Amino acid sequence: MRIHCKVVVITVCLGVFLLLYFLGGNAADDPPLKEVAEDYYFPTSSGLGNIVASKLTKKPLDELHILQKQPLTYRKEAKVVRGGNAIAKRQRSDMGLGRLSLKRARAEEVMHLAVVACGNRLDETLTMVKSALLFSIKRIKFHIFAEDPLASQFEKKLSQWDRAISNKFQYSIYPITFSVGNAEEWKKLFKPCAAQRLFLPVILKDVDSLLYVDTDVLFLRPMDDMWSFLKAFNTTQLAAMAPEHEIPKIGWYSRFARHPFYGVTGVNSGVMLMNLTRIRRTLFKNSMIPSGLSWEDLLHPLYQKYKNHITWGDQDLLNIIFHYNPESLYTFPCQWNYRPDHCMYGSNCKGAEQEGVSILHGNRGVYHDDKQPAFKVVYDAIHEYPFEDNMFQSLFYPLQTKFLDTVNTLCGRIPQVFLKQVEKTMRTVYEKKVVRHVKPPPK
Repeated sequence: MRIHCKVVVITVCLGVFLLLYFLGGNAADDPPLKEVAEDYYFPTSSGLGNIVASKLTKKPLDELHILQKQPLTYRKEAKVVRGGNAIAKRQRSDMGLGRLSLKRARAEEVMHLAVVACGNRLDETLTMVKSALLFSIKRIKFHIFAEDPLASQFEKKLSQWDRAISNKFQYSIYPITFSVGNAEEWKKLFKPCAAQRLFLPVILKDVDSLLYVDTDVLFLRPMDDMWSFLKAFNTTQLAAMAPEHEIPKIGWYSRFARHPFYGVTGVNSGVMLMNLTRIRRTLFKNSMIPSGLSWEDLLHPLYQKYKNHITWGDQDLLNIIFHYNPESLYTFPCQWNYRPDHCMYGSNCKGAEQEGVSILHGNRGVYHDDKQPAFKVVYDAIHEYPFEDNMFQSLFYPLQTKFLDTVNTLCGRIPQVFLKQVEKTMRTVYEKKVVRHVKPPPK
């Protein structure tokens, strides 16, 4: 009996000893890893690092925890502090992502953007591409449709861009092709090659959703924000465009059109968001046959019926399609496709007055003449901006200064319409690129 009692006592003592050992060991463990950026340097392609660096370094290091959310390149060293011992680790210069950022990048959605370029549209198209890359968060896949002489020039120019920015996008270059009807006739419809956009659902069979823009479009905020309109589609909507006009009495379609058009003022196809999968699966109502036609089967007979009544080519055909299928179209506000018509006869885009222009559409050739200097100032600023420079110093401040010369024009008299989103977007880019964690001071 005594032996059994001794065994029990020994077992209990051993259990208590082990419990105290583990509890004491856990309390003595090193604190969790805390990463501290060495010098708070941000990639120059974001254009914001040089400005905010001095502000950030004023805070004590033990109160500041900075992680890059989605850097382009990061060639600096970082210190990992564990138990008071600093271990310097070289981050990969080609990716520069922490483990958390890398996991996010792998799961990141890629946005698809298409553009059609013919004639002398090389520089204009590259400036559009640059504007999309300057502000966007997610990676972009560009689908560039170009004539043979331009294709090699695009390859050459894009290959010369700095690796820091080229890591943000991919691109494919396609020849101009039309799957139905007379190719030469399609090619000359309205502007050279403009009708190519009608065939994107047919050509890009592996792409689910796509944003199409004209070459004369500039992004003044992340493309991500336009991309998010896809989530606003209901179950029947498969494309999105902005109205052609805000006021019917000065609208072109409401006054002059000789064919059906969407809504009261028609829509402008210079910025067109599409769910290509839904477009390929839908049978579209029309005025020719009662059973409906697929997108590809509809295009040629529709053109044959209305070719003597349309003025704006492929845009008119899109208006006709959505006139008979209004439930399929989502309309976004005018600030997402802001054109000279919104200001040259007086300001008529309330959304731009309140929030600023999100996407600038310089149709009528206004980027290349002096008829609407406010548009030209924005284009020139983005066109001349080097990716590696500071955004505030080399893009926003010159833009502000040059706008002073446009305030006596109808479009330039309210500078904040053009500048508000640019400034807001640059600040947002900074906030998204750098996540700041402030640790409460020790008690």
